[in-house]
Amino acid sequence: MDVMPQQPPESAASPKPPLEPPGNDLAALDPASSADLPPVSLRTTLRRAAMGVVAGAVLVTGAVVAVPDEGEESAPPPAPGPVSRALKAADMGYPASLSDLTALIGDRQQWVGTHPADAKSWALLGTAYAEWGQRFADEVYFGRAEGALKRSLNVEPGESGNTAAWVGLATLANARRDFTVAKKWGETVRARQPKQWTVYPALIEAYDGLGDYKASRAAVARFAALRPGAAALLRTARMYRDRGWREDALASAQDAADRATTPAQKAQCLHLLGELAWERGEPEEAVAQYSAALRTDRAHRASLAGRAAALVALGRTDEALRDYKAALAGLPRPAYMLELGELYESLGRDEDAQDMYARLREALARGDGQGVDNALLRGRFEAAHGDPAVAVKLLKAEWARSHRSAAVADALGWALHLSGDSSAALAYATRAVDAGGRIASYASHLGAIQQALGDYGPARRNLEKALRTNPHFSPLEGPAAKEALDSLGSLPAGGPRDMEPAREPEPAAAAPQSPAPQQQAPTRASAPAPASVAGSSAPDARPEPRTPDPRTAAGASVPDRGAHAPAGAAPPAPGVR
Repeated sequence: MDVMPQQPPESAASPKPPLEPPGNDLAALDPASSADLPPVSLRTTLRRAAMGVVAGAVLVTGAVVAVPDEGEESAPPPAPGPVSRALKAADMGYPASLSDLTALIGDRQQWVGTHPADAKSWALLGTAYAEWGQRFADEVYFGRAEGALKRSLNVEPGESGNTAAWVGLATLANARRDFTVAKKWGETVRARQPKQWTVYPALIEAYDGLGDYKASRAAVARFAALRPGAAALLRTARMYRDRGWREDALASAQDAADRATTPAQKAQCLHLLGELAWERGEPEEAVAQYSAALRTDRAHRASLAGRAAALVALGRTDEALRDYKAALAGLPRPAYMLELGELYESLGRDEDAQDMYARLREALARGDGQGVDNALLRGRFEAAHGDPAVAVKLLKAEWARSHRSAAVADALGWALHLSGDSSAALAYATRAVDAGGRIASYASHLGAIQQALGDYGPARRNLEKALRTNPHFSPLEGPAAKEALDSLGSLPAGGPRDMEPAREPEPAAAAPQSPAPQQQAPTRASAPAPASVAGSSAPDARPEPRTPDPRTAAGASVPDRGAHAPAGAAPPAPGVR
């Protein structure tokens, strides 16, 4: 599976941000005055071929070089080095290393400062800002990304061929979890240039966020047809995972890792292999895959957080705490703060848990100020650790915005249940399980809701399913699911009692008598037929429907299989619109 790295692994220490956090005024991006220019790196110009590396931190320049004559706006091809590698990564559809991304941002900052009419460079800079904000969980860069992309469109409108800026806006909207806007920009590009492969990753993410899994699968198939390779295989693996086709997801992710050509790309693939192992309830394998990702790219902090969760399952909590803290030091994602807070709570360290939850609230507030939609995570947090009624309000608003993914359905159902409305919760929780690709927490939530409603057979089945899938899916909810299952007791030997007809009582001993004419004792054969399983009081005895095996389509390629697979999630249960 290993590939020869094309560049050194990332240092565990992240490079400094390429610029200071910008203000909220988009006019600050106008390069007409030196005071408004973003600070630039150490002359990472296109003429520095001999150096080939970034010299370190970004320095502020004091003046702007005069704009060249007309006709000199297009940037020449970069010399070999970090900028060249970053551009190649963008062209190939895989992530650049952090040092190369730093170099690219510094180079484009300087270029647009002296070539303000280069729309393509503005679009590239804006997209790089958005990526930087995502990879460092620093949302202040989203405002700078929006300004650069809008400046690109002011120089050259999208209708005139500047679709790269539209793709950048779709990418930025996804980073802000505004999937409706991302879909709008992505579909605008696809309608004009259906063969422009760069738009399909943004469309796939938007469709997934909206819960439109049928459209997502079609976009994955189109992306794989237009740009086959590791990036398409990675998207295909995620699609299979979302459908619950674990074997196919594993095969595609492994293939993607084998084809990866850079450490950053391979780390992505190994991270997904770790996620798949974790979701299967195999923490040892998950730790191995996350560790392999970190050996490939030591700055891949998402793998640190993933490994921390798997270490908790193995009882290695000291190591888990170490990994969570290291992950948050360079990637302060609110989701990791919630995970660490719940780990502290499970260990009885309530003060540490509350400190982490306070830090989580601050991070969510910062994201709100930069246009990030954190309703899903805030709803999950409020439902479990705050006010479930507030969570219901947040998540209902999210649902009304057409953000109807399995994750939102699960969170809304769970919030309704914790707020006391289990009847309304059932439809959402059912939808999440039907569409959610065998996620243990979804099955656990549905089982708890069914138990509250007195549907003990289905409750037992779903709680067993959750614990069989991944018994350590959460340090708080995992033990709660086991306790709930234990309270239901075990089924009687031989299956539910009401699935067989009652036996006739044995006749009492009596004096011999002549039998009455034409009468016989009732036999088992003449006993009433048992009720059907569907109508029985123990629906947990029903066999679960088998997931169709995509490999049975003879001759079908991976993209074709995704495109012609059955339609996505089951239609919403009654009451879910």
